[in-house]
Amino acid sequence: MAKYIAKRVALALVTLVIVSMLTFFLMFLVPGGPFLSEKSPSPAVLAAMEEKYGLDKPVIVQYKNYMLNLLQGELGPSIKQRGRTVAQIIGSRFPVSARIGGIALAIAVVVGVVLGSVAALNRGKWIDNVIIVIATCGIAVPSFVVCTILLYIFSLKLGWLPSYGLTGWKNYIMPVIALGFYPTAYICRLMRSSMLDVLGQDYMRTARAKGLSQGKSLFKHALRNAILPVVTYLGPALAYTLTGSLIVEKIFTIPGLGDSFVSSITGRDYMVIMGTTIFLATLIITMNVIVDIVYKIIDPRIKLK
Repeated sequence: MAKYIAKRVALALVTLVIVSMLTFFLMFLVPGGPFLSEKSPSPAVLAAMEEKYGLDKPVIVQYKNYMLNLLQGELGPSIKQRGRTVAQIIGSRFPVSARIGGIALAIAVVVGVVLGSVAALNRGKWIDNVIIVIATCGIAVPSFVVCTILLYIFSLKLGWLPSYGLTGWKNYIMPVIALGFYPTAYICRLMRSSMLDVLGQDYMRTARAKGLSQGKSLFKHALRNAILPVVTYLGPALAYTLTGSLIVEKIFTIPGLGDSFVSSITGRDYMVIMGTTIFLATLIITMNVIVDIVYKIIDPRIKLK
């Protein structure tokens, strides 16, 4: 186990370096800059600003300096948000996204596992068909369409829920539904397919032949094995939902990390772009390693190499 974890950590570091290189060099290929606006500064002012943030040096030198600072735990200052560092921005914005994403994923896991199991146990019946249709729509329909439908029905027509901000518990309902709809549908499909496969295994028939009740056989044998694909999916799903959907946060005007990331791209805030990208990449890789370890704990038959 220790050897496997060390190997995954080494691969994670290599992956982070590759991600940082691609992000950094592609970022400077995009036309424009952080200091260009409708009223462009004079060449002297522009040169002074570039020198202040180290943007006057060759790109390869800038990348080397950035990585050296990163090794010391420094993500650098924000170019657009004067007086704030990238670490401060992530520290203030990420908890908002994490709160919404955590609630959305928790609901998605519970609802997805239950619906998938119900669909598998009622294969071919009307309830199975209804769940499949809902799950297919959840996978196929983009999140901005879900947001629009929710806003139109519950905010514009019925007036039950607020349409923006996070001032109360009602503000969480629509963003959580919009953010959790896709993972719920995906988990439901995964769980149904896996449960059908497990229910047809020999050990399930043996358990029933020995007189084990349907409830015990389902919870003791079927659910534990059928949920393995869901555990695998939780790695990227957790990272995705914790950081918040960029579109969902933008539509509902949520001051999360996703909204800050979009603003940094449009404003060419290079430091925020790099810091957020590395932070998200680290989160995704860490979650995947944790999921692999949990996978081994759930199913000891799996060999980690």
